[in-house]
Parts: sequence; structure tokens; C-alpha cells
Amino acid sequence: MSEFEGKVAVVTGAGGGIGRCHALEFAKRGAKVVVNDLGGKVDGTGAGDTADAVVAEIEAAGGTAVANKASVSDREGAASIIQTAVDAFGRIDILVNNAGILRDRTFKNMTLDEWDIVMNVHLNGTAYVTHAAWPLMYEQNYGRIVFTSSGSGIFGNFGQSNYGAAKMGMLGLMNVLAKEGANHNVRVNTLAPGASTRMTNTVPGRDENIEEPTPDRHPKLVSPAVLFMCSEDAPNGVVIHATGGTYSRSEIVVNEPVDLGPDATYEDLAPRAERLMDMTGAKPRPPRARRRPG
Repeated sequence: MSEFEGKVAVVTGAGGGIGRCHALEFAKRGAKVVVNDLGGKVDGTGAGDTADAVVAEIEAAGGTAVANKASVSDREGAASIIQTAVDAFGRIDILVNNAGILRDRTFKNMTLDEWDIVMNVHLNGTAYVTHAAWPLMYEQNYGRIVFTSSGSGIFGNFGQSNYGAAKMGMLGLMNVLAKEGANHNVRVNTLAPGASTRMTNTVPGRDENIEEPTPDRHPKLVSPAVLFMCSEDAPNGVVIHATGGTYSRSEIVVNEPVDLGPDATYEDLAPRAERLMDMTGAKPRPPRARRRPG
């Protein structure tokens, strides 16, 4: 019996691509799945029945699933996603925040509406759905939550300032919630995936066959990392990268400080620029401030 047998999993943006693969993999292992997807276009416009299609696919394979077609960027819609899980299955154990859209443009040419809609879907949408699930997981002393970031946020990518800012925001939210949920066995981690999807095909110069992805770009190869982050022995507060069957972890590191004291000036710091920029021996957590006499 799989450790996911009988668990209730919610996957947002699961009508296609990476989210669909997550939903199928959970269902294959006996989880009851809420398949959420607005069914719109990559830019967030429109609506459709892609969630129904994935539910039908899961049921045809002998699994259990229900559909929800609300937008994560709408507060009431986001709450309805979790309510669907409670109404259908009585609880929520796993939440994978995967829904997303793109409005790529250089920052100089980007409108603030294009900024807002991407932030609302990715960062606010993730917060809205998680906020609805949080008290339930907290009270039952069990929960596994995954945020979906991107190399565009962690490392940067030309023409994706809105998307990158939202994706890096996931790490800040994760860092806090991993601490707040730890004593109640609610673990929060972040995925940074890479795969052939209709979203990646909007990137200029990229034209991948998303119907038959190459083995190194297949969305299903991202899902093992998600299942790991939702397992009984899941880590807490980590970022896992998953692309083409390769998996790695990244984290922020801090170097040794240049300690110039409380009277430091620019003229003191400038000659020590090389030391300031030297990452030799950098560690994951900032070193504690040194105690000063008096």
C-alpha cells in the first residue's frame, strides 16, 4: 500500500502540463484528488473544462477525483477549492500550488496591469489557497504544502520581471510558513520545475512538441520531486529543482561579514569590496552578529 493511499490531495492548475502529471501520480497511488483548473489560456484569459478531462482520466484508471474550476486569484474561488476537498472527501492532507499564467514583457514595456495579474495568480493565488487550507491542516496536525517557483525567480530570466518576482516571493512565504507550521507537522516546500509545457512554449525561440515531449523535458519527470515533498518523511522549508529526471536542491548562502563597527562609513567599506564580495566559505544561514563591548 502506498503512503498516499486515502490521502486527500489538491492540485491547482492541474488541467494540463505539470499539474496534470502531479494529479495523475497522486491518484495512481491511491490519493483522492481535487483537480483544480480554470481552463483558460496561458495568459489567464478564458475558461474551459480541462479539469473535467483530467478527472475522467483518473476515474478511467480506477482512481478517485473531483473537479474545481475556480480561479486561485479570486479569494472566494480560492477558498472554494479547499471547500471542494472537504465537501467531497472530508479533509485536506496535501496542497500543491501549481496554477500559473504568463504575461512576458521587458519591464520597460510592461504595464502595471500585466504586473498585477501575474502577481495575483502566482503569489496571491498561492497565498489565498494556502490560507484556506492552513487552519484545517494546523488543527489536524498534518499537512504537506508545495509552492511552485521557477529558475526565472531564483536566478532571473530576461523579460519575466513580474513572473520572476512572484516566483521568488514563493521562497519568502515558504521560509515563514515552514517555521509556523513545524510544531503542527505542517511542512512547506518549494518546487522549481523544468519541462515542456504550453507555458514554456510562449518563450521566444522555443517551440517544443508538448504532445510528445522529449525524454529530458517530459512533465511527468517533475512529479517525483513533488511526491517526495508531500511524503510522510518530507523535508521542511527546502527548494527542490526537477528537470528531465535530475533533481537537486538550492538554498541561499551568506558569507562572513566585513565587520566595521557602528561608526562605519562608505570610505571604510569601499577599500574592502573584495572581501565583501568574496563568497568563499559561505554558509546557509547568516552568521550571528558579534557581541560588542558595553
